Amino acid sequence: MQYIREVFLLIFISYGIGLTSPVGSLYAQNASHALLQSGPMLGYAQMREVALWVQTKQPARVKFVYYETTQASVRYETQEVLTSRENAYVAHCYATEVEPGRRYTYELYINGKKVSRPYRMEFQTLPLWQWRSDPPTFKIATGSCSYINEPQYDRPGKPYGSNYQIFSAIHACRPDAMVWLGDNIYLREPDWTSRTGILKRYTHTRSIPELQPLLASTHHYAIWDDHDYGPNDADRSFWAKHWTYEAFRLFWANPSYGIEGKPSCITHAEWGDVELFMLDNRTFRSPNSRKTGERRMLGDEQIQWLIDALSSSRATFKIIAVGGQVLNPLAIYENYATFPEERQKLLDLIEKENIKGVVFLTGDRHHTELNKLERAGTYPLYEFTISPLTAGTSPRAAEEANPLRVPGTFVGEHNFALLEFSGPLKDRVLKCTVYNADGKELWSYSIKASELR
Repeated sequence: MQYIREVFLLIFISYGIGLTSPVGSLYAQNASHALLQSGPMLGYAQMREVALWVQTKQPARVKFVYYETTQASVRYETQEVLTSRENAYVAHCYATEVEPGRRYTYELYINGKKVSRPYRMEFQTLPLWQWRSDPPTFKIATGSCSYINEPQYDRPGKPYGSNYQIFSAIHACRPDAMVWLGDNIYLREPDWTSRTGILKRYTHTRSIPELQPLLASTHHYAIWDDHDYGPNDADRSFWAKHWTYEAFRLFWANPSYGIEGKPSCITHAEWGDVELFMLDNRTFRSPNSRKTGERRMLGDEQIQWLIDALSSSRATFKIIAVGGQVLNPLAIYENYATFPEERQKLLDLIEKENIKGVVFLTGDRHHTELNKLERAGTYPLYEFTISPLTAGTSPRAAEEANPLRVPGTFVGEHNFALLEFSGPLKDRVLKCTVYNADGKELWSYSIKASELR
C-alpha cells in the first residue's frame, strides 16, 4: 500500500496535476512541511559554488531559492530535483549563481511551496583573498563518534548514546564549517547486511531535532571510520562496502569522493589559507587476522596521493584528517602504531619532503587529547584527537602511558573542538578550544604557523 501511494504521489508531483486548483493548493500547503525528513544541510563551499542537501519522506520536487543577504530583491534558484525511494529521498542541489566572499540567505521549496524553518538559513562562499589581503579569520568545528539511540536495535543495557544537546552547543559557536572525523553514524547488526538497513540508519541519525539548526547553517565535510563503513573494526574485506560508500555519497556533500576513480571517502577541501586532506582508513586496510602479506592502513596509493598533494600545497596549515590516531605511539586498539612500518613511512616522507605546516586531526578513541611528537632538526608534529560527540566515553584512557600526550588535554566526557584560524598572513595562529556537551570550555591550545616551519 505504501508503494502504491508513493507511485501515485510521484505521478502527481511530476506533472503538477491540480496544484493550482483549490484542492491541489491546499494539499501542497499542508504536505510540503510534512514531507521534510531531515535538513536542509550545507555541503561544501567554493568561491563559485555551494552544495545544498535535503531529504524528504516521500517523492517530492525539491529546490532552493537564494539571494545575497544584503540584497533580497535579486533571487536565484538551484536546479529542481525529484527525490526518489531508490535514493533514500535525498537531493543534492547546487547554488552556482554566487560570487566569492558573500553570504546568502536561502529558502527550501518542496513541491513548489516554501518550507520555513525556526532558525536562520544562510550559506557563504569562500573569499578571494589571495594577492589582495590577509587570510580571513574563521572557525571549524570538529568531532567524531556520534551514536543516536534506537532501543529496538541497540544492544541491551544502558543506552550507548546521550547528550544530544552537544549539537546545539556546537551551533551556538557559529562555526563556518564542521569536519566530521568518522563514526558519524553507528551501523548495527540489522543494518550493515543490506542496502535498506544502511540507508535507514543514516536516515535515523540524520533526523534528530537537535542536529537540524547545525546542519542548516554550517558547511559540513566528512570522512568515515569503522562504524559508518561497516561492522566494528571493519577492513577492506567487508563485502558490502559498495553500499556504505553509496550511502556516504548520498548523505554527505563533499567536494569529491576517492582518488584515481576508485571509490573511497578521500577528499580535499580548502578554507582560507587552510587545506584539509581527508583520508580513508578503512577501504584499503589490511585484515587484522591475516598472517601473511604487508600490513596497510592507508595503502601505497593513498599515501602517494597525500604526499603529492602536501608537497604541492601552499597552505599555511595543512590539516590531515583521518579516523584513527596517528601519532600516539601505543600499539593498542586501532591506532596507526599497530601498522608500524606504514606509519613510519608516512612520517619519514613528511620529513624528507620538508613539508611545513602539518597538523593531524583524528577521532575514534572515545576520549580527547593533544599529542605532540618532537622531531630532531625540524618542527614538532601535533595531533588533535577529538572524541566522542554522543557515543560512550572512555575516561579510563587517562591511565594510558602515552608519552606524547600534552598534560592537561585529556577529556573523558562528551566533547567537541573549535579550531580558529586568525592573524595576518605572516603570523597566523591555530587555536584549538575543546568544549563539553553543554558548551563549557575545557581547555585551549594555540600553535603559531611559525612553529611549524
